[in-house]
Amino acid sequence: MTIHLPALSGIILTYLLVFSRVGAMVMLLPAIGEAGVPAMVRLVLALAISVALTPTVQSAYPGVAPQTMTGLVVLIVQEVTCGVLVGAMARIIMSSLQVAGYLIATQTGLAYAQTIDPTQGAQGAVLGNFMNILGVAMIFMTNLHHLAIGAIAGSYRLLPPGGHLPTSDMLQLVVQLTSSSFALGFQLAAPFLVFGFALYAGLGILARLMPQLQVFFVAVPLNIMCGFLIMLALIGALMSVFLNYYATSMAQFL
Repeated sequence: MTIHLPALSGIILTYLLVFSRVGAMVMLLPAIGEAGVPAMVRLVLALAISVALTPTVQSAYPGVAPQTMTGLVVLIVQEVTCGVLVGAMARIIMSSLQVAGYLIATQTGLAYAQTIDPTQGAQGAVLGNFMNILGVAMIFMTNLHHLAIGAIAGSYRLLPPGGHLPTSDMLQLVVQLTSSSFALGFQLAAPFLVFGFALYAGLGILARLMPQLQVFFVAVPLNIMCGFLIMLALIGALMSVFLNYYATSMAQFL
């Protein structure tokens, strides 16, 4: 079936396409795109950003005017794909804190303390949830959430509307970001892993020298206490490293 769309042109078509890209991004952004946030709030936010962004990116849409319903659907799917890419980037970056928190919790003996992570919508280690929530709070406190809006605006330069989507480059970007985020999680947890290795090596030597000592009853509280002390001393530096990584990664679209 072919339906001509002569009336759907100009600013109306531009706003529809901008909203498709922005809405897909908003639905995936950490904190904003969570199930706990009412759908109406996310919808209003996406509409407001689209209204503000449309005059800026309207010049990217000349000549993009589908004449059939099929052409319109293809354009909308392309716009949604671009928005999903930007939102997924922010989500993948946040996963580095989840990886770091899980490794730290496992090393300090707190992996079995589980709570619901509001930023992921799933159950996770307490320390991982704490680092996720702290990371989101720091992003908003340092105004780095503006980078997400800047990234969606910059995506019109890298992924122009109506053009062929470079799917191979997009997949490569996702793979590289996933691997670097996973590596960052290990780097953030490295001080705790080194401490755990040194602690258990020392306790192993102590157990050989004093077989009558119940090493387990000494190791568990000592491990937890020292883990919290290291967290207290390094949390500022860890968040600084994460925020720099977030800014660098999201700036790829600027």
